[in-house]
Amino acid sequence: MTKDHLDFIERPRRAPRRRPVQARVDDDRDVYIPLTEQRVVQQAKRCMGCGVPFCQSGCPLGNAIPDWNDAVMDGRWRDAYDRLAATNNFPEFTGRICPAPCESACVLGLIEGPVTIEHVEQSIAEHAFAEGWVRPVVPRTESGKHVAIVGSGPAGLAAAEQLRRVGHAVTIYERDDWPGGLLRYGIPDFKLEKHLVDRRVSLLEAAGIRFRCGVEIGQDVSFSDLRAQHDAVLLATGATRPRPLGVPGDDLDGVHYAWDYLWQDTRRVAGIDAPTIDARGKHVIVIGGGDTASDCIGVANRQGAASITNFHIWPAPPTERPPDQPWPYVAHTWQETSSHEEGCARVWAVATQALHGDRQVEALTTLDVEVVEQDGRRSRRTVAGTERVWQADLVLIAIGYTGPETEPLSAQLPVGLDERGRIATDDRFATDQDGVFAAGDNRRGASLVVWAISEGREAARALDAYLMGTTTLPTKGEGDLVA
Repeated sequence: MTKDHLDFIERPRRAPRRRPVQARVDDDRDVYIPLTEQRVVQQAKRCMGCGVPFCQSGCPLGNAIPDWNDAVMDGRWRDAYDRLAATNNFPEFTGRICPAPCESACVLGLIEGPVTIEHVEQSIAEHAFAEGWVRPVVPRTESGKHVAIVGSGPAGLAAAEQLRRVGHAVTIYERDDWPGGLLRYGIPDFKLEKHLVDRRVSLLEAAGIRFRCGVEIGQDVSFSDLRAQHDAVLLATGATRPRPLGVPGDDLDGVHYAWDYLWQDTRRVAGIDAPTIDARGKHVIVIGGGDTASDCIGVANRQGAASITNFHIWPAPPTERPPDQPWPYVAHTWQETSSHEEGCARVWAVATQALHGDRQVEALTTLDVEVVEQDGRRSRRTVAGTERVWQADLVLIAIGYTGPETEPLSAQLPVGLDERGRIATDDRFATDQDGVFAAGDNRRGASLVVWAISEGREAARALDAYLMGTTTLPTKGEGDLVA
């Protein structure tokens, strides 16, 4: 690819604008206003066509980003989609909810704002849907092999499409009443509207993938029976065990884990249930500094919280890339998400010590935290005499996940676990039980949707080789033929 223009010098980065705060907190629709096609093309032109595209190495899927930027620049949208879909099963998801490590690795980011890779990706995907180019991946021949996938999150869905591509019969088992896993129940509608998940699930069903929802493996069907009924099993159950706060009073009424809160609100938006965890009129404290905490803040704003306070255990990060996080690595810098913009008080470097109340939480106490550096390592310690008391009617714990729920699995199909309680696999995603594989957060630990898709694709390749002795499915960065 060659460039005969200097758009990366002459044109600044332009990301999509957010809808006005007051308008968006009154509904649950997407926060962002998409760029026009003309502006997407202008942003794609900022790609420098680097001889060594670090953006591509920064992407867990190995997406050929300069190739589809070049196609968009020339108006070749079908070519752009074919190249994107060759390495990414679900660009309509990653184009909306990925933190874009590719943009952190963009060479242009050394001197300017990086290319808006994520939004170009979303625009390509939506252009393809509008033109009817996104079709079910129907195999030319059937293999006669039957595969069960436990979990319908991004890893399970990606593996299912890849396995179906080469002719295997695939059944996905999901304990919730609708498929999607994290995509449906862990991400609020204002970041990922659920009709987008339904649209993709319909395509997978049209390809012949079978969904059995409301079926909990280990309870409704045993893991051992599932293995006996299929030629192979892929465990893609995610890492849904929440990290406990572990302080006095964390079992009071009004104290909830983030997943439970987000799960209920997704059902509220869908018109299925009224939430029992409701922030309306309450003083809400969200403990945690990641995306999940931000999502809880956004939901609480839409439910009409009286106030929202967000506790971060680390000090506020710098606004510029720090020296110990050099390009092309993802840098931990100051971020204001759409949820923060909608309203919350962010309190940095505090640690919760106890929650108080008579059955129902009423307040909590914190101590300030200071950072100690020794031998190049950073650690935290609380500062005596800095106790503060905070009013709290609702406390949401969003401090991460410790791993997968493995109790029924270990009892019925005793796969090995590693020292952190994750499902142990070899480099072919195989567990120590014959024909049983694992992919996604349950073996990797809680991570990004883009990593889950990558894991699902790689596990499908390994599983296909197990079933057939060889595989034609691609490795990371290689392209599938678009059906």
